[in-house]
Amino acid sequence: MESREGSNPYNHVKCSLSVNDKEYYYFNLRSVDPGKYDKLPFSIRVLLESGVRNCDGFHVTQQDVEKIYNWEQHQKSEETTEVSFKPSRVILQDFTGVPALVDFAAMRDAVNQFGGNPLKINPICPADLVIDHSVQVDFSRSAKGTAATTDFGSPPTLRVVDLEDAYGSLRSHTARHRLPVFLNLNDDSSNANPMGGRGTPHRTHETEPSFKNSCHSIEHPPAVTRNLNEGSESNVQRSRVPPIRTKCRSQCDGVTCLLSATSVIEAPCLRVEEIKENLDKRLGLTAIPIPDRLCPTLTDRLCPFHHIPSLWSDALDKNQDLEFERNKERFAFLKWGAQNFKNMIVVPPGSGIVHQVNLEYLARVVFDQDGLLYPDSVVGTDSHTTMINGLGVVGWGVGGIEAEAVMLGQAISMVLPQVVGYRIFGQLSQLATSTDVVLTITKHLRQVGVVGKFVEFFGPGVTELSIADRATISNMCPEYGATVGFFPVDEKTIAYLRQTNRPAEQIAYVESYMKAAGMFRDFNNHDEDPVFSETYELDLSTVVPSLSGPKRPQDRIAQTDFKLDFNECLRNKVGFKGFGIAEEKLGTTASFDYEGATYTLRHGSVVIAAITSCTNTSNPSVMLGAGLLAKKAVEAGLEVAPYIKTSLSPGSGVVTYYLKESGVVPALEKLGFNIVGYGCMTCIGNSGPLPDAVVEAIEKNDLVCCGILSGNRNFEGRIHPNTRANYLASPLLVVAYAIAGTVDIDFETEPLGYSADKKPVFLRDIYPTRKEIQAVEQQFVIPAMFQHVYSRITIGSDSWNKLESPKCDLYPWDASSTYIKRPPFFDNMTKDIPALQSIKEAHVLLFLGDSVTTDHISPAGSIARNSPAARYLASHGLSPREFNSYGARRGNDEIMARGTFANIRLINYLVSKPGPRTIHIPSGEEMDIFDAAERYRKEGHDLIVIAGKEYGTGSSRDWAAKGPWKLGVAAVIAESFERIHRSNLVGMGILPLQFLEGQHAKGLGLTGKEKFTINIPQDIKPGQVVDIQVGEGSSFQAQVRIDTDVELAYVRNKGILNYMVRKLA
Repeated sequence: MESREGSNPYNHVKCSLSVNDKEYYYFNLRSVDPGKYDKLPFSIRVLLESGVRNCDGFHVTQQDVEKIYNWEQHQKSEETTEVSFKPSRVILQDFTGVPALVDFAAMRDAVNQFGGNPLKINPICPADLVIDHSVQVDFSRSAKGTAATTDFGSPPTLRVVDLEDAYGSLRSHTARHRLPVFLNLNDDSSNANPMGGRGTPHRTHETEPSFKNSCHSIEHPPAVTRNLNEGSESNVQRSRVPPIRTKCRSQCDGVTCLLSATSVIEAPCLRVEEIKENLDKRLGLTAIPIPDRLCPTLTDRLCPFHHIPSLWSDALDKNQDLEFERNKERFAFLKWGAQNFKNMIVVPPGSGIVHQVNLEYLARVVFDQDGLLYPDSVVGTDSHTTMINGLGVVGWGVGGIEAEAVMLGQAISMVLPQVVGYRIFGQLSQLATSTDVVLTITKHLRQVGVVGKFVEFFGPGVTELSIADRATISNMCPEYGATVGFFPVDEKTIAYLRQTNRPAEQIAYVESYMKAAGMFRDFNNHDEDPVFSETYELDLSTVVPSLSGPKRPQDRIAQTDFKLDFNECLRNKVGFKGFGIAEEKLGTTASFDYEGATYTLRHGSVVIAAITSCTNTSNPSVMLGAGLLAKKAVEAGLEVAPYIKTSLSPGSGVVTYYLKESGVVPALEKLGFNIVGYGCMTCIGNSGPLPDAVVEAIEKNDLVCCGILSGNRNFEGRIHPNTRANYLASPLLVVAYAIAGTVDIDFETEPLGYSADKKPVFLRDIYPTRKEIQAVEQQFVIPAMFQHVYSRITIGSDSWNKLESPKCDLYPWDASSTYIKRPPFFDNMTKDIPALQSIKEAHVLLFLGDSVTTDHISPAGSIARNSPAARYLASHGLSPREFNSYGARRGNDEIMARGTFANIRLINYLVSKPGPRTIHIPSGEEMDIFDAAERYRKEGHDLIVIAGKEYGTGSSRDWAAKGPWKLGVAAVIAESFERIHRSNLVGMGILPLQFLEGQHAKGLGLTGKEKFTINIPQDIKPGQVVDIQVGEGSSFQAQVRIDTDVELAYVRNKGILNYMVRKLA
């Protein structure tokens, strides 16, 4: 018998736990049924704990808990089992977070309109929102020092002053050296660091420094302490002196240079007196008159993480300035949300990528709620929320509207999943990376089929993987189709918490609780292996350097086969592995002039090379590996062609720290991989513009040019409109292919380039081994870096802090705004639930094939100048440079409706060419999809979409459901649905219907020009089969993909938002 709401029938299983003389308590799950509990997969144990802890007979029932305990028994049944689950928290990024907060603000209005208390619309479950999706790579390859204007950015306004001329003469040991304002004291002794950068031997004022006048030697050491020469005779603990924090009294009345005992540390705008004082104190120099002309005008910005000037921050600054210029209104709205909604943290822009910030900082692993310990679990409005599974936290992506329900205290209704055990054994070769591992797993599991299932990793090989490696594998969980890709907590988890500077008290109770609760894993102990629904395995020794593409992340190619595969793709008919290039066009070339030189493009030319995405930027091994490869390449005299758009977008400030500390930054920048921003950037399509000459050469000659990125998705049209082929690769291979300038190369037999003495340089000559990389990682990735970065994570920049936002509980909507608009979801809504309506004589808006992604349905990238959205914005007085992207305008339904199905690569069988066009069936006219939908709306016609397999795969974009709703789509009939997108359709009240097994549109003889009537009974049940009438004659059946009773309630209410408003009003 179920308990009444508010009581918990499992309170009797609470146990106390003493950790370092502090008392905690927790729910002892094993005590309920030890035999069943010990067989459960570790991921299911987390679901069980949530059920036991939240069991109140209302949101979560005792029946739910019993179903989870009986997980193994349910695996033998062909029927699905529904349970309720309450996550511990919610995480959002700004592309999906803005519409979520817009919905919250609109829900407050709706509740207020029905006479309820609008302040009930407030997060109950903790929520974190990280602004990371707005910044674009508008500028890259910024200048160094006083160099001339560069490719994609201009040099900082900065003068280098000759101090020797100004000072006259210093002490004899320095007088013979030219000293620029920005200095680096290098040590040439055996104590210099192995990266060839600045060493840090102990200095006194008697030590003769070695000054080097080289921009490439400049580094910006943070205020950290490390035991550098571990194992040496001296073994001295050495400290870097932090820069003095001073504010600029004017612009600028001081020199930005400060000498320390170990190096020159740049500090903001030091006054002349401070320069003299620090020269005297730190180098033992006597006071020296410093003339006024030593005070140049400086406008160089401060690095947001080190708070010291960076000579290479030009692109970073310009991109961040443009980000604020474009998104000021959105950011002000988010700031209003942070101030008005309780239990929510907003991490300002420029801080990092949401999933990396989650991994390095936000994740609790174990919650402590007034002494009650329980596992961290999270749902997020981004499909790659699964990255946190690598830290032992169960989490996955959900639709924005479902996340809003969780924030409002609702439980998720889910099907109790099958759990696929994935056994890992063996050791990686010296040349393989975590990127190669995840691309291998992605291809394998896509072939196996794990959609809708949990994947849990086990086996002795897991111990070979760092937490960063595991997070890389978990990050691409959506690409291999699973709900989660889970690594249980083990000793490496605890070590990572220490490395990332989590509090000692937290680390202690995490370890103690996990062990007491039976959730701590020893991967070498076979006896701990739970029961799985099915198992597969991978021998790490078989993993080889790989890439995936050109259009899907699961299409892995061994790097040794890459050249052959690309040339086959050129010839193959148009499809996931084909471009349909005619034989006589395979040799097409295009010459163009760029910055005073002539270059040639051909099929396979690389035009974008981006080290991007938390998939890889969270992993020091591949980031440092790329730096090491770059360093060896520069030493060998190799370069990257200037027209190739190269960029580096770290996932957090920690990456900047260890790259600079290890000395690889100068080499990366020499090759064009400058830091361009802290956000997702190229990975989500924010790659920014290519040079006009490059675009013209590609378009006029119909070239298949390439993007190489260390991202997780490469769907057609996602990265850049002019890169038809896009390949996912490790950061190391991104650098390698940027140097090569083409993917049409066999690295085994063809050199990357030639050294200064004309000798060929092969990839094998500069490719670092895992052993090399690990040695550098152990030395340079330390807890103090994490502490320094995350101690200021919510402070934000001056631009953020100066933003003004409304001071009111109900948001004051601006009718003229093109960013934030009150959505129409509650227009004409009644307080009573309406009756279900059948769909009668509906026309087909779109007739689609397989693997239509959410990028096809709701693009996040640039707004084309000839699109309906562009016409709308132009009618509001905006110029093309002010259009911004669809992702940035998700707070305005008018723009998002016009951007629905606006992908230039969309293949609609109703029209002859790819693009955002369709046929208005009654008239036979071809037009933009939005215009056709508007015409159908005025004529009073229902609309449906017909699709193939895996409809809605890709990012968890709620506008991929909201947009079709706005266009008037009442149902989608597909062969199969991606999990999150199906949930989003239900959340918007759109009916997802699935062709019966073995059936599909073309097999049924459908053309898309018929009229469809879908009879929906009032007593419809989850999973019911319904009849669909086609025109006047034929019919077929389809299964209603409403999977649970809760989802049925959402559909009856015309969506989850209406359901919540009626409940709270």
